[in-house]
Order: sequence, then structure tokens, then C-alpha cells
Amino acid sequence: MANINDNEPRSDTQRARILAFLQSGGKLTSQEALRRFGCARLASRITDIQQKNGIEVKRKKIQVSTADGGTAWVAQYWIEQ
Repeated sequence: MANINDNEPRSDTQRARILAFLQSGGKLTSQEALRRFGCARLASRITDIQQKNGIEVKRKKIQVSTADGGTAWVAQYWIEQ
């Protein structure tokens, strides 16, 4: 299913910045993507990268600390070099 996006130019800019970050060896969670790139829909940008750039992006669930002192499971994305 295609990603319907009314904000395609901004998404393309986010996708390019996220792709460059991942290609430089970075690992990214949704929290980090929001902070670094203003991207609130990281999973959608990852799908875009895979479909439009033909690059396999790896994913695993990791446990992170939350602001209230608890923990949560989130997806972490990276590209194997």
C-alpha cells in the first residue's frame, strides 16, 4: 500500500536527512527522530527509504527509559554497513 502523504516535500527532506544519518552508521528511534529531524512518523519515513531508495533498513525492539521513570519498548532502526 502506498504511503499517502499531503506533505511530500517535507517528508522528502526528512527522508534524505534520516537516510544520511543511517548511512553514516547512526541508529535511530522515534524519540531521536523527533528531536533530531522534527520527524513524528519515523516508521513511515523508513518505509519511504526502503521503497524509494531500495535500501534495507534493519529494525529491533529496544527498551528505553521514560520521563516518568518507567520503561517502554520502541523500535530502533539502522543500516548494516
